[in-house]
Amino acid sequence: MSKGYFIFVDMAIQIKNILFKEGLPMEIEVIPIAATLLKHRENIAFPHRDNYYNIFWYQKGSANHIVDFNPIKVKANSFLFVNKDRVQMLDSKGGYDGKFLLFTDAFFDRYPDDTKYLRNNILFNDLLEDPVLKVKSSSPIISVFKEIEAELARSNDCIQYDLLHNHLHNFLLLAERERRKAGFNEIRKGEDLDYTILFKNLLDDHFKSVKSVAGYAAMMAVSEKKLNKSTLKVLGKSPKVLIDERVVLEAKRLLAHTTSSIKEIGFELGFDEPTNFIKYFRKHVASTPIDFRSKFMK
Repeated sequence: MSKGYFIFVDMAIQIKNILFKEGLPMEIEVIPIAATLLKHRENIAFPHRDNYYNIFWYQKGSANHIVDFNPIKVKANSFLFVNKDRVQMLDSKGGYDGKFLLFTDAFFDRYPDDTKYLRNNILFNDLLEDPVLKVKSSSPIISVFKEIEAELARSNDCIQYDLLHNHLHNFLLLAERERRKAGFNEIRKGEDLDYTILFKNLLDDHFKSVKSVAGYAAMMAVSEKKLNKSTLKVLGKSPKVLIDERVVLEAKRLLAHTTSSIKEIGFELGFDEPTNFIKYFRKHVASTPIDFRSKFMK
């Protein structure tokens, strides 16, 4: 296994953007949690974004894994699935171990259906909560995880990619089955869910520049009324509320985890004047940006 698992890009702000290491045969890797935390504590125990998907298999101990201000209590024999580009922190106290599997879109998106699958599955794109899956030692997903790890330890040949891709896809399918068996209340599939997922994906790409429902409805070639009906039915929230929540989430990330000025943050989020950003933030958070930031100052 390669020694350098990541490339760390330390920007002018404190959120680390962690990119998948270049030069590996394929953009998929299984690495130990405790050893990686020890080696890269200053990066992964602090706010960071990964440009790849994370599957954490906690095997020993327990931890509080933070994902976008949400502390997730994870115990032994559990899997945690974290989508790419979320701001997360591993528990800095240590005392736990396991492995995590990393992979990129470039690895998984072999065909258009693969892209659609990742964007629609209930593991990385759960619209309601962050998925934690408690499993038994006899669970088939553990067996498939170990098959992935064993294959990665072998020399690369002409069929290794196909095997790894199939193993990973099978792992995700089995994990989805386990989650449904555990009592997950799945959102009914259909047109409304499709529109909602498309809207959420577009929102992640354009929230800094497009803040109107009309703008997203035009991108989707649907009416504002139809978009509003879909998100209300699926999430119980209007598109306008979801737009505001996405902008506010990014504002909170930047205020809590960077040293950028209020003016710089407002400008990055598409506000021409600092006063407009301050009014917007106070309206939705009931706090000024400065007061919110002060809660995270040591």
